[in-house]
Amino acid sequence: MKSLAFANCRRSLRLIAVGVFVCGLSVAPWVVADQQTAQEGKGKKMMRVFYLEIVTPDVDAICATYAATHGITFGQPNAGFGNARTAAMPDGGMVGVRAPMRETEVPVVRPYWLVKDINAAVATAENSGGKIAHPPMEIPGHGTFAIYILGGIEHGLWQK
Repeated sequence: MKSLAFANCRRSLRLIAVGVFVCGLSVAPWVVADQQTAQEGKGKKMMRVFYLEIVTPDVDAICATYAATHGITFGQPNAGFGNARTAAMPDGGMVGVRAPMRETEVPVVRPYWLVKDINAAVATAENSGGKIAHPPMEIPGHGTFAIYILGGIEHGLWQK
């Protein structure tokens, strides 16, 4: 399946000590919740980023900075993840850093939210006005992902 072109949206990215600052939103999925927060979440539906994708022309610099700052280790490029170098996050998710795959792809930080039913989540996104940029596609051994664009922002979905 071919992907639709992603929105040509300029984004300013700035690394900060506790995470990533993206279009006014702080995203720090590798920060493990403290015991009290974990207890408060029991029995409630919780959003969880399973995969944090970072697209940048300077993969090595980002990986080196994250490794030094957060003590994580990135692997070699993984073809199943668009040649992203990936590292495990403490909550069982992953962060992947890759170069743009086409000339028109701009730098982006894209969280992939964990969902139980990716087809239902994609349908909900479409019914809410989202445009499907990449339909559900399985990555063998890792799960199924999809990407939609809503409100000028690229959103990822992930089903294990």
